[in-house]
Amino acid sequence: MLDDISSTPQGFMADAPRAPSPAPLIDPFQRAISYLRISVTDRCDLRCAYCMSETMQFLPKRDLLTLEELDRLCGVFIARGVRKLRITGGEPLVRRDIMHLFRRLSRHLDSGALEELTLTTNGTQLARYANELASFGVRRINVSLDTLDPQKFRAITRRGDLPVVLDGIAAARAAGMKVKINAVALRDVNADEIPDMIAWAHGLGMDMTLIEVMPLGEIEADRTDQFLPLSVARQRLESRYTLTPLPDRTGGPARYVRVEETGGKLGFITPLTHNFCESCNRVRLTCTGQLYLCLGQEDSADLRAVLRASPDDAVLAAAVVEAITRKPKGHDFIIERQRPAAVPRHMSVTGG
Repeated sequence: MLDDISSTPQGFMADAPRAPSPAPLIDPFQRAISYLRISVTDRCDLRCAYCMSETMQFLPKRDLLTLEELDRLCGVFIARGVRKLRITGGEPLVRRDIMHLFRRLSRHLDSGALEELTLTTNGTQLARYANELASFGVRRINVSLDTLDPQKFRAITRRGDLPVVLDGIAAARAAGMKVKINAVALRDVNADEIPDMIAWAHGLGMDMTLIEVMPLGEIEADRTDQFLPLSVARQRLESRYTLTPLPDRTGGPARYVRVEETGGKLGFITPLTHNFCESCNRVRLTCTGQLYLCLGQEDSADLRAVLRASPDDAVLAAAVVEAITRKPKGHDFIIERQRPAAVPRHMSVTGG
């Protein structure tokens, strides 16, 4: 059974009358916070070796926000200028009744208050949900996929079937969604595949982003054995491809190039070899209501306690505003042998 988290779709609160727009969220470094990533579950139906332990201990159901509470929190952020929501996990599509949340959030797209509602997924459930996601206004998704070799895919994920994910990607494309492939660069695992994966993705009209291993949460493996600096990967790519830097900036961590031979776009996310924080416009909300102000820092705000203590959204908004005043300038990721993870929480807890 993929997920046994129960949520009651009934009981979503009616939209409150629209009031004058309050001031946007501005952090201490004058960065406007316009992007919220929301983890709806820490559970996943895969156990990727660089991300999770084989014997993960998942959160008890009682600790999770209900879908109604997630909807309310998102509404507070949107009222303060957040224009993009990304639903993440764990694997978000294993959360029971998750389509009810997408349906509710789509009203902000209809009103124009929200510019984009999107999703990061491992693709295992996409064939089931692609059409429904598209009907709720999801136009663009990220799919995490590190290899096109079925045996290697099973080894990396410890339990996944590559054809299921490829079918999900095909379903998403058929539903009209633009798909971007996210691949973690893994030394001695998929490094030799990266050029061919780029050709495959670009051949189907999909952009691709390469990501360095992030030292989040303790796992069985030593991440120094997995770590491939993207500066090295880029040098190797330049022996086959012509990479032209692009000015594209999304406020996110990726730096982009155009691959001239394919015509497609390739991103590099380099948390370890190049700090990408100067233009950060995002914060992350966990499925338990913890607001993390930086992926690579432990400081957080407990919004669940505030949310459950008061039905007044103004109180909740005040807690959000206070938290943003503590957003740091950047992260302190390092990766060294015989050292605990830079951040003890797993990516599946924070939201990938």
